[in-house]
Amino acid sequence: MVIVESPTKAKTLERYLGDEYEVTASVGHVLDLPKSGLAVDVENGFEPQYQVIRGKGQLLKQLRSEAKKADAVLLAMDPDREGEAIAVHLAQQMGYTGQNDQKFRRVTFNEITREAVLEALSQPGPLNHDRADAQQARRILDRLVGYGLSPLLWKKISPRDPINGQALSAGRVQSVAVRFLVERERERRAFHRASYWDLKATLRAAAGEFEARLVSLDGKKIATGKDFDPATGALIAKREVMLLGEEPASALRERLLGVEFKVASLEEEFFKTKPYAPFTTASLQQEASRKLRLTARDTMRAAQRLYEAGYITYMRTDSVRLSNQAITAARTRVAGQYGDEYLNPKPRTYKTSTRGAQEAHEAIRPAGVDMLTAQELGLAGMDKALYELIWKRTVASQMADSRQKRVSVLVEAADAVFQASGKTVEFAGYLRAYVEGADDPEAALEDRETQLPPVREEESVECGALLADPHETRPPARFTEAALLDVLKKEGIGRPSTYAPILGKIVDRGYARREARTLIPTFMAFAVTGLLEQHFPDLVDTRFTARMEDTLDQIAEGTVEWRDYLSDFYNGVDGFESRLKERESAIDPREASTLQLEGLEPSVRIGRFGPYLELTRDGEAITAAIPDETAPADLTPEQATDLLRQKAESTVPIGSDPKSGLPVFKLTGRFGPYVQLGEQEDGGPKPRRASLPKGMTLDDVTLDAALRLLALPRDLGAHPKSGDPVKAGIGRYGPYVVHEGDFRSLTQDDDVLTVTLDRALALLAEPKRRGRTGAKPLRELGEHPSDGGMIQVFEGRYGPYVKHEKTNASLPKDLKVEDITLKQAAELIAARQARGPTKRSGKAGGKTKK
Repeated sequence: MVIVESPTKAKTLERYLGDEYEVTASVGHVLDLPKSGLAVDVENGFEPQYQVIRGKGQLLKQLRSEAKKADAVLLAMDPDREGEAIAVHLAQQMGYTGQNDQKFRRVTFNEITREAVLEALSQPGPLNHDRADAQQARRILDRLVGYGLSPLLWKKISPRDPINGQALSAGRVQSVAVRFLVERERERRAFHRASYWDLKATLRAAAGEFEARLVSLDGKKIATGKDFDPATGALIAKREVMLLGEEPASALRERLLGVEFKVASLEEEFFKTKPYAPFTTASLQQEASRKLRLTARDTMRAAQRLYEAGYITYMRTDSVRLSNQAITAARTRVAGQYGDEYLNPKPRTYKTSTRGAQEAHEAIRPAGVDMLTAQELGLAGMDKALYELIWKRTVASQMADSRQKRVSVLVEAADAVFQASGKTVEFAGYLRAYVEGADDPEAALEDRETQLPPVREEESVECGALLADPHETRPPARFTEAALLDVLKKEGIGRPSTYAPILGKIVDRGYARREARTLIPTFMAFAVTGLLEQHFPDLVDTRFTARMEDTLDQIAEGTVEWRDYLSDFYNGVDGFESRLKERESAIDPREASTLQLEGLEPSVRIGRFGPYLELTRDGEAITAAIPDETAPADLTPEQATDLLRQKAESTVPIGSDPKSGLPVFKLTGRFGPYVQLGEQEDGGPKPRRASLPKGMTLDDVTLDAALRLLALPRDLGAHPKSGDPVKAGIGRYGPYVVHEGDFRSLTQDDDVLTVTLDRALALLAEPKRRGRTGAKPLRELGEHPSDGGMIQVFEGRYGPYVKHEKTNASLPKDLKVEDITLKQAAELIAARQARGPTKRSGKAGGKTKK
């Protein structure tokens, strides 16, 4: 009997094994700590109070029955600590008596290929209790920290994030990651912009044109962005540089017009670059973020699918090592696909340098000995994109160095010196297959190939254009997921298997929001981080957290006893339990929920309905809501003043509605500016409100405009065919027109207050545009046999799917686009319809939406 974690993996193994094996899946963990309560006996050796996961009781009963009949039970969970813990729990539930019990054995394989699986099954070993203990210690440690700190946050700051309704939480690794985001946002807030100028010359040599920039004047270096202190905006002391302003730069330009420009020196440097090591979990997540715009969570989901299908090796690893078999396969591919000149003369080997690296696996690479391409495997969608990334990185790791040339030219014009730089690739080498991504777009721009025309020393060049060019220093960039992962990895915080869930939780809990590729911390993140820094500084200290990871590694190696470690952390001198009790009484809730941001006179408070400004004048507090999308570093004193002014003015109506006699107010809330008819009374219904269209500010709102907004949606007239009304209004996604439930968005050139019936009819006549506008079907299979209507095959984010009217159904992994028949597609559509609509959970406290 062979037990694996996932049904997909079980199906893959069934193809390799004969009738003498019975393969089944546990579908992940079967035991876990309950979702509520500490469930750890801190008085008796930190014994965890596991319970059978809901829905797994019948499965365990079945597994026990089958295990009694089996000659041997081979536990083939993933080859990491999580998999080891699942294996131990399963064995214990099926009658395992200890390490001398030869019936229950552990097998591990790094890839799900026939050769790897059969070899592993032929060499079963004992269960590794030390590794399972390390997983258990991590689980209990996280529970102790989370269940200790989270209730404290609820009491002192807020039970839930007021914007997304999620309960606040703190975590051993999560809180350190949030602190990195907050510290970077503080740096951005403290940043002082500085401006500087230089000259840009367009020069024409006999062989071609190139650009050069002013680098020195009268022997003194011209200041650049690196010469300014980001905290003050002033030049860094003792920097021997000249700062050019607009007037000196313009005057210098005038002086240099007509002066001879001559090549003073020419330097050429030949250098080589080597390929990057094959992927680890962290580097795969970083590159998938940079190149594929995938979150760490989506990357790991796709990698899990590829692993379970037998296409890649195990995807949770710190190792950059390749087996001899993999090296041979990659080198064969290089020679066959690119030619022998692109193959490194000797096989390349790589050593893991990550702090605290564990798991003696291979790097992430294509499984098997053939190094098949995504096209040869028939992959599609996200799985194809990720597999190609892994394939290219693996193949490139065995390719020859890239040989490049860097050229630097200095051009003199009177007492000014201009510099031009270029870089050319003499031999692409590994770059033919793979180019590393970059978090900073400007860094990527600097790294690209730029060719200078051949020039010689003392050659005169013509100045075609000379411009005085302004520059501004930039604040430190916010973290992308890739950049944050890189910091966590370098600092030894967390482990590969934890990165995706940590980043997901940071966003889910409301501590950060994603904008483009960056992670922007919220005001709530500032409040929670500030509380932890002041009262539990060790728990958000990178060195302390990294040492905890090192100790967990030692537990896995059998050199530290897990109960002793937890006892020292929780019950020791100045232990966590005693500090919790001590600090709870010392923390003032008002102070904990108040932020003093640098350069801002009013304070920021965390309230029931979100963050708001508070300014006390003459003993009276003035407050104003902060719009939800405002980043802490971007809240300027001018914006704060405007919000407080608008709030003060909002108490005075701009007039009255002639029909109802109710006052009309201009207000600003969490979701931006709006107008309101009447006042909110305690316990009474909410007054009528209307958001402002994009581009309109409260200063633009007159009484007439406010009344017209409050009257929305307005009736434009009857539809010529149906006779039903056509209306215009403002909704969740902006201004719209609607007829019988058929909506169309207005364009930015349309005005919801003046749009005509003819214009609305024209918009309604256009086909409805959705997120995947213009997606072309891969195939058209024909009319649905019973319902009519075309069934088509599309390429989706998660792979190919069939579509009929409003129903989409994914293709099974073993069914290729070119092979699917109309009958199979209709069956998939019917099965999807039978499952009913997907349930999506609403905000905490709300009803589940269907």
